[in-house]
Amino acid sequence: MIRYALRCECGHTFESWFQSSAAYDSQHKRHLVTCPACDSAKVEKAIMAPRLTSKSTKAVSAPEPTASADTSAAASPLAMAPEAQELAAKLRELRKHVEKNAENVGRQFPHEARKIHYGDSEHRAIYGQATAEETRSLIDEGVEVMPLPLLPDERN
Repeated sequence: MIRYALRCECGHTFESWFQSSAAYDSQHKRHLVTCPACDSAKVEKAIMAPRLTSKSTKAVSAPEPTASADTSAAASPLAMAPEAQELAAKLRELRKHVEKNAENVGRQFPHEARKIHYGDSEHRAIYGQATAEETRSLIDEGVEVMPLPLLPDERN
């Protein structure tokens, strides 16, 4: 197994494990490696310190890069700074409010949002899923949308 530090076109950093370097290359070529924060498939390897093994120590590696709460899928709520924990709590509160007061249209979100925007469907609050590309397209069309980030503990 090999672990890569990755970065998407939006600047989000995250890590992922692959069976081999060839497995990463194959998945990347087929656009299967996507950012957990924005779903972008435009991902590249970030600089990462190699893991070295020596006789005197079992495993020696350079310090792991510190990740901010908004960029790491591996961050735990317990490891977050107080400011990041407060932000995460507010994002959870916002998500609960949206889920309580809007209709979940799932993967049909881009389609339903356009129908509402162009008057083909009644105006109502909706939420659902859209890829980063679909979201950008909606915004370019003038459809009012607001992506809500998934927090690390919501990805499981």
